[in-house]
Amino acid sequence: MNNLKKDFPILENKNIAYLDSGATTQKPKQVIEAIKKFYETSNANPHRGAYGLSIEATEIYESTRTKIAKFINAKHREEIIFSKNATESLNLIAYSYGMNNLKKDDEVVISIMEHHSNLVPWQKVTKVTNSKLKYMYINENYELSDEEIENKITDRTKIVGITHISNVLGTINNVKKIIEYAHKKGAIVIVDASQSIPHMKIDVQDLDADFLVFSGHKMLAPLGVGVLYGKKELLEKMTPFIMGGDMIEYVYEQDTTFAELPNKFEAGTQNVEGVVGLGAAIDYIESIGYDKIQEIEKEVVSYAKQELSKLDYLTLYMTSNEDKHSSVISFNINGVHPHDVASILDSVGVCVRSGNHCAQPLMRFLGIDSTCRASFYLYNTKEDVDSLVNGLNKAYEMFKKYIKNKCQ
Repeated sequence: MNNLKKDFPILENKNIAYLDSGATTQKPKQVIEAIKKFYETSNANPHRGAYGLSIEATEIYESTRTKIAKFINAKHREEIIFSKNATESLNLIAYSYGMNNLKKDDEVVISIMEHHSNLVPWQKVTKVTNSKLKYMYINENYELSDEEIENKITDRTKIVGITHISNVLGTINNVKKIIEYAHKKGAIVIVDASQSIPHMKIDVQDLDADFLVFSGHKMLAPLGVGVLYGKKELLEKMTPFIMGGDMIEYVYEQDTTFAELPNKFEAGTQNVEGVVGLGAAIDYIESIGYDKIQEIEKEVVSYAKQELSKLDYLTLYMTSNEDKHSSVISFNINGVHPHDVASILDSVGVCVRSGNHCAQPLMRFLGIDSTCRASFYLYNTKEDVDSLVNGLNKAYEMFKKYIKNKCQ
């Protein structure tokens, strides 16, 4: 029996089946307490003051950077840049690297599975630089085939953007293989690990990723803090994306020189509270261990697939390959709008996402407008799945007559 729910105050205080961790995870009391302790004992502006409290805040902030570098096995702590979220990290790469390194007829290749944050910036950058944006499309099993990868990544490809795990389909992409092939073609690779790092160990040196991004709030940390990892040699050549305090060396009336890494990309007062919380979230994840997290998730997600597959009124959007599927299950009750389904589920205390999940091009490719999405994490149980199934049966019964009339 999974007893981790006791660590999450909101799950103790509310009688809900929370199945929207792909959007944001709930926060354990260990993270909440770490933030509270920071404000009660160490709150000051880091990097700004020569007094003790500011020095202490700086040490907390920078020690978390070191912790994250170790967590993802970065070679240098300076390769860890704090941001607001994965979206800001991806925009930083697009503007600071893409805008300055792409030229006419170069190609950027991304997958049709990308979240808008790893898609829309490349639309703008390719238009401004007169380069081309190309897509790798999924097959009938919701996966990227080797043939598709090799056909789309060519000698003209300069940048490849790939989600490690699809936030809609739960498909786990073989990013290591994509990186290896892209590097043979002379391209750099950006990995969106937002949906993977909560569930599996990431080793950026083993992957040989050029850039990797993630959001803290999807891995038990507070909202408003994210991470950009970049190889030091790439980051050193890039120009700052946002300019202001703490990212400068010297400022003159007509010119400015910029600080060394990582400060160059961290303008203004940072979300120190979020960084503190992210450090505590990493401690929590490591105290449980990814092996245990995967054991919990495998049991619950396998049960969810089994039970949802029994509902003949449901369409599931996921690969049949168990080894390539994570903890996200998207589905629709045939003939019923996902928003209506989600509202009925909410009435029985089941929290799922409904909509296009910031992946409209993927939805169009699949020939649908939106889905419901249940996304599981370490605090979920088989009882949560039972609540989901019962809620879906209720929704189907409510709409059954309407669906049958619609089909006649």
